[in-house]
Formats: sequence, structure tokens, C-alpha cells
Amino acid sequence: MFMIKELGRMARKALIECILRLLKRVRQLERRVKELEGRLAQNSTHSHRPPSSDGMQKKPRPKSLRTRSGRKPGGQPGHRGQTLERVEKPDHIQIHKLTECPECGGGLEGEVALDYESHQVFDLPPQVLEVTEHRAEIKDCPHCGETVRAEFPTGVNAPVQYGSRFQALLVYLNQQQMLPYERLAQLCRDLFGQPLSAGTLVAAVERVFAQLEPFARALVEQLPQAPLVHLDESGLRVDGTLHWLHVASTRELTFYGVHRKRGKEAMKALRIIGKCRRWVMHDFWKPYFSFPECLHALCNEHLLRELKFLWEEQGERWAKQLSDLLLALHRRRQKQGPFSERQYRWAEKQFKKVLGRGRYRHPRQPSGQRHRAQSKAANLLDRLEDFRECYLAFLWDEDVPFTNNQGEQDIRMIKVRQKISGCFRTLHGAEMFCRIRSYLSTCRKQGRNLWEAITQAVVGEPFLPSCPPAGP
Repeated sequence: MFMIKELGRMARKALIECILRLLKRVRQLERRVKELEGRLAQNSTHSHRPPSSDGMQKKPRPKSLRTRSGRKPGGQPGHRGQTLERVEKPDHIQIHKLTECPECGGGLEGEVALDYESHQVFDLPPQVLEVTEHRAEIKDCPHCGETVRAEFPTGVNAPVQYGSRFQALLVYLNQQQMLPYERLAQLCRDLFGQPLSAGTLVAAVERVFAQLEPFARALVEQLPQAPLVHLDESGLRVDGTLHWLHVASTRELTFYGVHRKRGKEAMKALRIIGKCRRWVMHDFWKPYFSFPECLHALCNEHLLRELKFLWEEQGERWAKQLSDLLLALHRRRQKQGPFSERQYRWAEKQFKKVLGRGRYRHPRQPSGQRHRAQSKAANLLDRLEDFRECYLAFLWDEDVPFTNNQGEQDIRMIKVRQKISGCFRTLHGAEMFCRIRSYLSTCRKQGRNLWEAITQAVVGEPFLPSCPPAGP
């Protein structure tokens, strides 16, 4: 009888242990299913994924994080519009004679014109290439008896060649307007009636790349002196393999660099972030934090998208509250300027209070157990607690913006280039593109005419950048 009871207790204990193991496994599977469903629910509106990754599925209805400004669409009061204006001295004047009266048909050939009504038409002249023949005199020297020749001007090297302005146009259309070779060759045939070989285009690009060496050196020296540098990186296909395009930029300067690596090795090779001693802003790519000499600010736009996902897809109420708090602080910062120390402490307290509500649902794991997998919400809460000052830096320093939009805008056109012309065939081709685009972007930011800037580079006189030094 005792043995029967003992077996019964052992069976019940085994059954309870089995049930507990099954419950634990069910909880693990539920977390896994929730994580996988979250991945499937991600799209370009509330994550880091680009719109192209949404695929053929039903496109998500846009839910912008912006709020209504209350202004009407179009130009605002006081906005200075642009229109075509008359010129005082036109290039050509064409007189349209009045030979008979449109009312009665009487002849007016002998009558004097009382006045003129004029309309001006702006148009392009026929596009033809002007050919300048350079003739170098050849003479017999009566002193030494040698036959000698005069020197040709700098840049006139071949019996037949294109001039600097035409080479500048080719580079401008290829590098700035991103016309691939086939379309550029067709344009030259249609407009100028001249064939264009791939070698001519490559030689022009190579020449500008070499002439921009002083610009590249000056850019690497000037950029780290700025009060804030925006950083970003994106994948770039080179010779069929994945490389990384890195951008470091300000409102006045732009640097592009390409490297096989994405992390610290590439950042050291490009020689920008290691020289920065003020603010750098990025999107929380961990290798940036391996440079502790500079101050790090994090992009709140990326954070808002992560919070949007947690609220819409996983019902995390604290995420919506934190998003509303950040937007309210941003609006207040725009209206009133940087926060005082007291105002910042108040904002920081509100920030911590919302994080505490999230921690109620997702307690932080003890330091010895952090190898265990966590939910997306718990990982984000850990980051927000550890890097709170980096996200709130925009409140108290006037040099720090709310987002990293400057870096994202500067890197966007390189992605457009990939869509138009595909990947780069060689690493050298990608490096040439990066240097020339750095030059063009910097010139555009500083209000310079891009074609004239390229023409200066072709003849070896490129524009050299400058940036106001950072304050103490």
C-alpha cells in the first residue's frame, strides 16, 4: 500500500514537472512567434527599412509623424517667388513690320512707327562646338642652327581633343546629373553632332579626380573642426560585392568615402571621426562609440520610428507616451531655444518617468543574465537608459539638431545613382565618384555654380573649402 502511494506521489510530481516544462516552452514559443510576427509587420513607415524593402505586399498607409502646421499649401506670405524677368539689353531684336491696317486693309508702308510693343523670348541657340586651331610657329634659329617650335598652351596636348569646358560638361552630366555613358553619348550626338567614346568620358573623370587632390586634403582637415558632424553609412555594390559608402557632412561641407568594411576599420581609414572633438550625430551604429574623444548625439527620428512600431504593432503604451513627449520637447525647443539647466532636469525627469512605465512591463535583466534573448521593447529600454543624454542633447546645446536628416539627405543621392546606373565595376571608379560628388555637394552647399566649379577643377584650379572652426 505504501509503495502504491509513493508511486502516485512520484507520478504527480513528474506530471507537474512536465506541465511546468511545457508552460515554459509555450512562453518561449509565444515570445518567438511575437518576435517573428513583429518582423513581418515591419515596413518603411515605422522601422529602419527602406521603402524598396516593402516588396509587392499591400503598401502600408502612410502615417506621418508630422503634425498639422495650420498653414495653407504653397508659398507662404512674404515668400519671394521666382519668375522669368525681362532684360534691358536683349541679344537680338527682330522688328515685325506693319504693312497694312488690320481694320480697313489700307497700306501703311510709308508711315512712321509711333511705338513698339515688345515680347521677349528666352531660348537656346543652336548647339555647335566651336573649334579653335592652335598653331605653334616653327622657325630656324640663326644662332644655334636648330629648328625650334613654340610651346602650346597648357592642356593642349593632342592633335585633336575636346576643350576644358566640354570636358567639364561631360563630368557634370555624368557625376552630378548621373547620366550613364549610353545616354550621355546619345545626348552628345543629338545636341552637338559629335560621337563620344567611353575613353573620352573616363579620361575627363580621371582628370577631375586627380585635380581634386588638394580639395580632398583640405576637406579632411576642415570637416572635423565643425561644431557638429553628421555621420551615416549605406551599402554600395562594387564589382559585384558589398562595400559601404560612408558620409560625414555639415551644412557647408560633404565628405563621401567608400570602404570594404562598415565599422571601426573603415572609420579609421577615412580619417574623419577620429579627428572630431565636438559633436558627432549618427543613428546608433555601435562602432561610432569606439571614438570616445568626441561627443555623441543620436537621431531622434530613428527613435520615433522604433517607438511607432512598438505602439502600433505590439501595443506598448509607454512607447506612444515617449514619442509624444519627445515631439513636445522638440516643439518647445524650436520656439524657446536651448533649455536651461533647470528645464533640462525637468525634461530628463519626464523622460525617466515614461521609461519607468515601460520597465514595469519589461524589467531589466541582472547584469549576469544579459546573454538571454530579450524582446525588442526590452532592448530599446536598455538603450534609452544607457544613452539618455545622447538622445536629449538637442535640448541644451544649440549646435545639436533633433534628427540626423543632414546625413541622410547627403547619402540619399548616392542611392539614386545606383538605381540609375547600377553598381560600380571597380573600387577606383567608386572612389572617383565619391571624391567628385564630395566636391559638387560642398560647392552646392556654399552657393557655387557647379558647372563653373567643375571647369575650375578641369584646369587645375579647384575650389578649396573652408568651415568656421568650432568654439571652445
